[in-house]
Amino acid sequence: MGRTLATLILMLAVAACSRGDRHASYAAPPAAPTPVSVTQAASNIDMTALAKTLFGAEKRGSVQSPLPHGGYAKGCLAGGEQLPETGPTWQAMRLSRNRNWGHPETIAYIKRLSAFAARQPGWNGLYIGDISQPRGGPMLTGHRSHQTGMDIDIWMLPANNLGLGVADRENISSISMRRAKGAYTNDNWTRQHFEIMRAAAKDPAVARIFVFPGAKVAMCNAEKGNRAWLRKIRPWWGHHYHFHVRLACPKGARGCVDQAAIPAGDGCENAEQWVRDILNPPPPDPNAPPPKPRREYVLADLPRQCVQVLSSR
Repeated sequence: MGRTLATLILMLAVAACSRGDRHASYAAPPAAPTPVSVTQAASNIDMTALAKTLFGAEKRGSVQSPLPHGGYAKGCLAGGEQLPETGPTWQAMRLSRNRNWGHPETIAYIKRLSAFAARQPGWNGLYIGDISQPRGGPMLTGHRSHQTGMDIDIWMLPANNLGLGVADRENISSISMRRAKGAYTNDNWTRQHFEIMRAAAKDPAVARIFVFPGAKVAMCNAEKGNRAWLRKIRPWWGHHYHFHVRLACPKGARGCVDQAAIPAGDGCENAEQWVRDILNPPPPDPNAPPPKPRREYVLADLPRQCVQVLSSR
């Protein structure tokens, strides 16, 4: 009887351990709760809610020290600073979107570059498109990136009028620079575009700049001196009404994730290949799998600090 009872107790213990092991990867550690669970309990935020809905609803930056968390396409922004709607050498466009928020280094960069642009013939500064939402994060519409306050869209339209009203900024359009589906620049492209983008790329804060392939090739052909800055100019689809500046993570921002390093060289040969593929598209691969639909991020997908960014008031 005693031996039978001991055996039964042992079997129950093993079964209990087995059940616990089956879910071990989901179980919380037996010690104090993690920072995420503490924040979630304090702020009562649903971790399964769509991140774009939560961040898109915020109207102001968080009351925190400025810090980007995560990567450009999967992150958020603490302590965001709002770019003034109008400055001495810039205007923020599409104000209804409330996307003129960024890290303080991003705001400082815009001021530096727009001051340079204002010295170019026919330009009084820059028209600034989307930067980030007040607390960064995924957007309700549009971009997959622009989530950490370190991305800036700058219009190609020369900013010769810095007195635009709110209604004008909603309705005015930038101008396209491309011809032949982006293989070449059109007649709107000027030496001033080249000078502004060169200055943009030469700034040490910049990681890379996205623009359509024909513009990259045009800049490669125009540069007769030091070509090192061309490495930062990266061809990408679209980007003919604006160019997209991406700044590197600020120094000491441990939670910020930089994009992979740019390949060596000036990148001009790569841009020329883009142009050849536009003019003579390679045949589609019949064995290529269909593209997978992009999954919308929920709050739990983002860095844990983003919960604190949302709950900060």
